[in-house]
Amino acid sequence: VTEDGLSLDMARPSAKCGIEVDGPSHFLWNPWTKAWVENGPTRLKSRLLKARGWRVVSIPFYEWDKIATSASKHDYIKAKLERNGDSMRM
Repeated sequence: VTEDGLSLDMARPSAKCGIEVDGPSHFLWNPWTKAWVENGPTRLKSRLLKARGWRVVSIPFYEWDKIATSASKHDYIKAKLERNGDSMRM
C-alpha cells in the first residue's frame, strides 16, 4: 500500500516501483477494435500512481493466459520489467 492508500499486487516502496496482475475485472472488451481496454477505475489508479512517481508494470490476464510454461512466464515478467526500466529484481 502506498502512502496515499493505493494498493499494488507487488511493490518496492523504496524505489516506487510495482507490479499489477490485472484480471478480467480490470478490462472492458471493445467490440469495434476487438481489443481489451482498461476500465475506468484501473485507468484512474494507474494515472494516480504515475502522478505520484510510481513506475508500475501491468500484467494483463489476456497476455498471461497465453503463456504455457513457468520458464516462459519468468521470461515474460523479466522482459516487461526491463522494458519499463524497473529496478525490481526477480
